[in-house]
Amino acid sequence: MTKEQLFKNIKKKRSFLCIGLDADIQKIPSHLLKTDDPVFSFNRAIIDATQQLCVAYKPNLAFYESLGNKGWMAFEKTVTYLKENYPDQFIIADAKRGDIGNTSEMYARSFFEELDIDAITVAPYMGEDSVKPFLSYKDKWVILLALTSNKGSLDFQFFKDEKGERLFEKVIKTSQNWANEENLMYVVGATQGEMFKEIRKIAPDYFLLVPGVGAQGGSLQDVAKYGMNDSCGLLINSSRAIIYADNTSGFAQAAYKEALKVQIEMELLLNEYKLL
Repeated sequence: MTKEQLFKNIKKKRSFLCIGLDADIQKIPSHLLKTDDPVFSFNRAIIDATQQLCVAYKPNLAFYESLGNKGWMAFEKTVTYLKENYPDQFIIADAKRGDIGNTSEMYARSFFEELDIDAITVAPYMGEDSVKPFLSYKDKWVILLALTSNKGSLDFQFFKDEKGERLFEKVIKTSQNWANEENLMYVVGATQGEMFKEIRKIAPDYFLLVPGVGAQGGSLQDVAKYGMNDSCGLLINSSRAIIYADNTSGFAQAAYKEALKVQIEMELLLNEYKLL
């Protein structure tokens, strides 16, 4: 999916919502545990209920890998289900990969060739040769961790060099030598607030994947105020607040209602910033 196609879908659905499929076997409704594949059954119901309200889904690999082979199979089935039934959805593997070049090549082959996923989150710490193998695939996206929403982001990401440049700024500036806004995005946590203003100074045209709205307390209005650009430029991820809105047999309908609240708010923002 190209940047133009992604923005077209945002306008069509009047939404820039990404739903995180963080399917925890210990949190999904208990009646699903009787099915052959509880995690896939949960994901399928969430997807069917919410697909009209979002433009992307983001399975977090940790929740699947924790279940061994069964979890990986549920992940693959989820990806296949999305591609076969809702091909307009942008699929992000939240895998946070990144290793020496030949290892990254294998990760890229797994996600981009075998699974044909649209995008993968990548950790930039090991530098260019750890990221480039992912960028070699046409029409696939790398979403680079830049400024995250967790408390620990203060440990390293705000470290300043002798010129006063912070580490997250260095990551964003340097990585723009490797790719452009047609196949590179950045993770920026919603809890960072006005920092979006600083990021837009150095990455005005790039899409940002934004976790932290909802359960983590980030403000959608602040993110839009400081982070939105003329192609929207934002994918706002919400996971727990939507998928775990209810743990009874009505969980999918509850997820729909929560996603609808976010979509309505997003439509108002898209209108406010004259993008519809």
